[in-house]
Amino acid sequence: MIRIFTGEDRVRAIRDIKQFLGDDYEVIEAANLTPSDLPSIFRGTTLFATERRILIRDFTLNSAVYPELVKYLDTPHLVALLETKLDKRSATYKCIKDQVSITEYKVAEKPIGVKFDIYRIAKRDGKKAIEMLRHIEDDPTEDPIMFVGLIASQVLKEFAARPQGIKERECLKALAAVDLATKTTNLDGWLLVESFLLRMSKL
Repeated sequence: MIRIFTGEDRVRAIRDIKQFLGDDYEVIEAANLTPSDLPSIFRGTTLFATERRILIRDFTLNSAVYPELVKYLDTPHLVALLETKLDKRSATYKCIKDQVSITEYKVAEKPIGVKFDIYRIAKRDGKKAIEMLRHIEDDPTEDPIMFVGLIASQVLKEFAARPQGIKERECLKALAAVDLATKTTNLDGWLLVESFLLRMSKL
């Protein structure tokens, strides 16, 4: 079975490839492949297994081997092709598109304003801010360290405007502690952010 995973969101693509292939698979870079290499990849077996699990990177960019793919659609192995982009105008694509599973991973643009709203709302309603945060936590492309950095720009701006303000100073100290913990401990980064948001509503 051959499946094609394409698009700019490599994080989601790799996640689904691992679900398809499992944790133990071969990785082949397609750049230097020739048509004579393909029988051993798509038909060949190993001493340890008759069914192989193979990830091939950028197969469709190799113009020498891509047209040959149609000959191996019935491979007995599990083969994942990881592609940055597919040329949907090519003859090969038109030939295989109805015979193999093709999944496209687009990078969705996220409005930064929504993330800024989380901190603003946390100052009066920590629980609501956490509910909003959990939509971001579910996104595998998001990272708690980067999120703390985004909040830091808001906190620093408020502190610069009111450097003597007690709440502003406490907020800055709390955020600095969270920032350090996310970078130096094994604690769950998102839980650290959630605790910070709850504390903001109590300052």
